[in-house]
Amino acid sequence: MKFGIFYEHSVLKPWDDRSEYRVLQQAVEQVVLADQLGFDQVWEVEHHFLEEYSHSSAPEVFLSYCAAKTTNIRFGHGIALMLPPINHPARVAERAATLDLLSGGRLEFGTGRSATWTELAAFGCEPDLTKEMWDECTRAVVKMWTTDNFSWNGRHFKMPQRNVIPKPLQKPHPPLWVAVQSPETAVQAGERGMGMLGVTLGAPLDYQQMVRDYRRAVRTCEPIGETVNEQVNGVAFMYCDEDDARAKAIGGMAALQFGVRAAHLVGVGGIYPSPAYHAHASAAPLRNRPGDVVGPVREGTPIGDPKACIEALKWWEEVGVDRMVFLINTGETIPQEQVLNSLRLFAREVMPEFTRRERAEAQKAAEAAAREAALRAAAGVPPSGGPGS
Repeated sequence: MKFGIFYEHSVLKPWDDRSEYRVLQQAVEQVVLADQLGFDQVWEVEHHFLEEYSHSSAPEVFLSYCAAKTTNIRFGHGIALMLPPINHPARVAERAATLDLLSGGRLEFGTGRSATWTELAAFGCEPDLTKEMWDECTRAVVKMWTTDNFSWNGRHFKMPQRNVIPKPLQKPHPPLWVAVQSPETAVQAGERGMGMLGVTLGAPLDYQQMVRDYRRAVRTCEPIGETVNEQVNGVAFMYCDEDDARAKAIGGMAALQFGVRAAHLVGVGGIYPSPAYHAHASAAPLRNRPGDVVGPVREGTPIGDPKACIEALKWWEEVGVDRMVFLINTGETIPQEQVLNSLRLFAREVMPEFTRRERAEAQKAAEAAAREAALRAAAGVPPSGGPGS
């Protein structure tokens, strides 16, 4: 299992003239450190007009800035809102391809649609049509990246023949993902051969059936792109400290602050009943095993000392996620140096628990290959795959 970080860019009130500046600059410092520590992905959402909850309206700008300061970490542009009233598909394709070029081919392209009335109503989006828009526009963006003579005559947008430039560095195109917060969308992601980008702050048991359904669907998929992305990402809060009680107090407060801001969001289903939107998954009761702590620090939430974080993440490993991405602060609830120390401790004490098995299996395979090569050499047999094999 691999690990990444995830940003909403929450900016809590009361604001001053430099509130957004501080939050963004602190996030950049965190991304640079995460790159050095071995976190392999950073994701940033696209949201509009969601005061305090998310001031992240230009994720490609933030991620491009981070690309210039990092070496290995990959950039999850996710989710890009694939709705023509908000983003024309050609502009999405252009901006994402530019990010891929500037980052040296490190783009992970996440797609989806908004779930808040605040955003959809502002841009004049018809809720009943957003799922169709997402599907059509995602297919179109892939074609823009892979052909020099693109034209489109769809239901939700039309475009005469043009060469949409630039093209991404990754060929045939960057990995494709879709935001998943319901069993239905998990199946749709699998059917299209897209990565399952979990965006619901639930417990492992809330993901279990969705992951199973996704794995089953992706086996017989008809890819929306030219390659299949079979990865599953989950999301959770994370705060790691040497002292377990202190970690839960500090990390739990950041999680609570996030929940308070999220509670003020106006979901589409609550204001405009639509078959395209169901009850938000995070509002559903969370199923906890006996002994779980109820509240922000619940089953599967890696908030605590290294041992507690390892135990929490093993639930996710059992469910079958390939990567967990973490919300590591809300606004400036946790002082910056403590956030950085949490990342350092997690990388030093927690990450190795989930890479040791992989290293052992790789070593075992290498030793087996060496033994086979030695036996072949002793018998005068050419190496496997060589002439005469």
